[in-house]
Amino acid sequence: MLDKKISMVGVPLDLGQNRRGVDMGPSAIRYAGAFERLKLLGYDVCDHGDLTVPVPYVSASEEDLKYLSAVVDTNRVLAAKTDRIVAAQEFPLILGGDHSIAIGSLAGISKHYEELGVIWYDAHGDLNTAETSLTGNIHGMPLAASLGLGHESLTAISGDTPAIKPENIVIIGARALDDAEKMLVRKSNMNVFTMHEVDRLGMSEVIRQTIGYLSHCDGIHVSLDLDGLDPIDAPGVGTPVVGGISYRESHLAMEMLHEANRITSCEFVEVNPILDEKNKTAEAAVALMGSLFGEKLK
Repeated sequence: MLDKKISMVGVPLDLGQNRRGVDMGPSAIRYAGAFERLKLLGYDVCDHGDLTVPVPYVSASEEDLKYLSAVVDTNRVLAAKTDRIVAAQEFPLILGGDHSIAIGSLAGISKHYEELGVIWYDAHGDLNTAETSLTGNIHGMPLAASLGLGHESLTAISGDTPAIKPENIVIIGARALDDAEKMLVRKSNMNVFTMHEVDRLGMSEVIRQTIGYLSHCDGIHVSLDLDGLDPIDAPGVGTPVVGGISYRESHLAMEMLHEANRITSCEFVEVNPILDEKNKTAEAAVALMGSLFGEKLK
């Protein structure tokens, strides 16, 4: 990673879900010292600021999907931005915003890889579509959309070909999957480490297997939702689920991913300062960012 310039982009989108405030996530992460921490590690970092998120005229659902047009427009801009960053041989670091922004991240980044691997560090599978979602919240659909499943305006952001393949996905920390998501996981080749596997195997073995499973990929994107952590360590998220990955386990995971030297892009999403405690969740995000980029005690 050290030989690449880091291009940081904020995406203040909070329309993919019900609880407002996650649009302030990029600012909270910056306030917690993301830029300074990476600079101290020796990286050349360029902060591109925040993308402009359109203000929707209405809050009503569009074809059973909330704020569909605004979410699509934002992700199209993000896809173009990440496309340019990777084309310039720089490392995309995306700050969210809700997890619906992963549609744009993956759409742009995947253009540059034949077999892009994805590590989805999250309490949720985000594998719903308009037909299976109980809420119409698009932040529960980005992984499905990136697989080419769901509303055509979401899947079209990646073009004619899905951004990623199910056999190139590893979900870590899952503990809140809907029935339709469970069915999709069973019939696909996705590799899922639920909290049961994390507890039983230990995080070290989970990451070891993850790296081995994605060994054929020519790039690996880390999509880290802060609700993957236990709410004790990351209270400022919109959809907290108890019984999550610990702060220390998460650091170990990021440290091992750095040591593998395979990560080519990443995003940190779902930091909601309104729901947080003294910016604790944003500070956790920045600390984990430090571990992913090689920060060590000695």
